[in-house]
Amino acid sequence: MPKPSPVTPDAPAAIPTPLLTQQWLDLAFIHWAVEPDAVAGLLPNGTVPDTHDGVTYIGLVAFRMHRVGWLRLPGVPYLGTFPETNVRLYSVDAHGRRGVVFRSMDAARLIPVVMGRVGFRLPYLWSRMTVRAAGDTVTYAGPRRWPGPRGAFSRITVRTGERIEQPTELEHFLTARWGMHNAFFGGSGPPAYLPNHHPRWPLHRAELITCEENLVTAAGLPAPTAAPVSVLYSPGVPVRLGRPARPAGIPTP
Repeated sequence: MPKPSPVTPDAPAAIPTPLLTQQWLDLAFIHWAVEPDAVAGLLPNGTVPDTHDGVTYIGLVAFRMHRVGWLRLPGVPYLGTFPETNVRLYSVDAHGRRGVVFRSMDAARLIPVVMGRVGFRLPYLWSRMTVRAAGDTVTYAGPRRWPGPRGAFSRITVRTGERIEQPTELEHFLTARWGMHNAFFGGSGPPAYLPNHHPRWPLHRAELITCEENLVTAAGLPAPTAAPVSVLYSPGVPVRLGRPARPAGIPTP
């Protein structure tokens, strides 16, 4: 398999003509370490788990999506603005491109959920989500509405701390992911790769006050058995998404 691209806090390439623009705001990044073999079978054909020091990670990322816009059009204030909570894994393809694979994407707007499922084949789910800030704490909560499974929910509260001036390589590995792998075009072949571009993450230390959820197991992943190895917060960044590049390629020995 080709060597993965370096872990870098800066996007490898600009996206002058974006497919989508948006802002990701008030993000909580919660991560558990897991053995690669435990999740390898859940990644798309043509990708393998991306690892750091021999392990990979399950990510639970809660945030506010803000003003999604198509091409160079202005972002949509209502339908394009909603809370979202993602369960994701970390992938690499035969070209060495590091990315994420979404196992579930809970969002509070039904129309974007349907568009994401039908138009992009992404695992969007309709949830009754809210994001509330009070002082230095932020709470993300919501039960899932459709399509299930029934009883899936999350309630996460983090207390934000000081700005991280020099993030570690692991913190860059978990947050600076410059694309996603997904079967945008359908079929059983290798997935496509959709790149993204945004400024370097402003990251803060965070304390996990509450983490009551079953989204991880609902996404088919092993239940966390220990405390998260990393909890981070970011006020957010503006984002550009490029067009899917097909195919991602199949890793070879």
